[in-house]
Amino acid sequence: MKRDQSPVLPGDGTTDYARYMRTDELLDLQRRPEEMLHRDELLFQVVHQSAELWLKLAEAEVTAAVARVTAADPAAAAALLARATLAVRLVTDQLAMFRHLSPVDFQTMQPALGNGSGAESPGWRRVTLASRQLGRAFAEHLGSRGGPLDGLPPTDPTRRLADAMAAWDEQVSRWRARHYQVALQVGGHAADGSPGSPATVLAKLLEHRFFPELRPSPPPADRPATARSHTAEA
Repeated sequence: MKRDQSPVLPGDGTTDYARYMRTDELLDLQRRPEEMLHRDELLFQVVHQSAELWLKLAEAEVTAAVARVTAADPAAAAALLARATLAVRLVTDQLAMFRHLSPVDFQTMQPALGNGSGAESPGWRRVTLASRQLGRAFAEHLGSRGGPLDGLPPTDPTRRLADAMAAWDEQVSRWRARHYQVALQVGGHAADGSPGSPATVLAKLLEHRFFPELRPSPPPADRPATARSHTAEA
């Protein structure tokens, strides 16, 4: 006997999947073909819109991690932060789609973007705010323990949280490096060092860390190699 597939959830859509996932609305958020200046607007919007969704999840996980640190539960915070780190890894990986967008094609579609910039990303701004809150919460938690981080064994939950925070910082750094290369290769932003230029602003952020105290300082000889690896990844 065939099970009744009629939708039971409220909302629009011919199936419960469509109603729960709100696919009709989701798939209508991109410009229609007749509106596009170039067909790769679809690629551009899908990458950025999906990034905003992953960043929304990442921010939710980091915010939840802040609450767990405040509640003196660093183990739970570390697990939540690992989820946020994976979300940003997926945001980073999908930038590979821009290998299929040429600078000429991007220039054709750029008028459709108006004055829009990735720096205006609401998801990224919320992630940044939540990360700063996490740094403050961790500092208070560590202070309440009355001892230095280096004195804790690797299996200590607070030490593991510090490792998770360092991994989060490193993944965000990889995303910054990839994004910088996309700006140079596709966006046509020349790396000329001009103050205030998009490339200069992005370049200054490459070495930024939310938790610099958790990142061991490499010897000077290692820094060029690190920069080359970022370029190779992009």
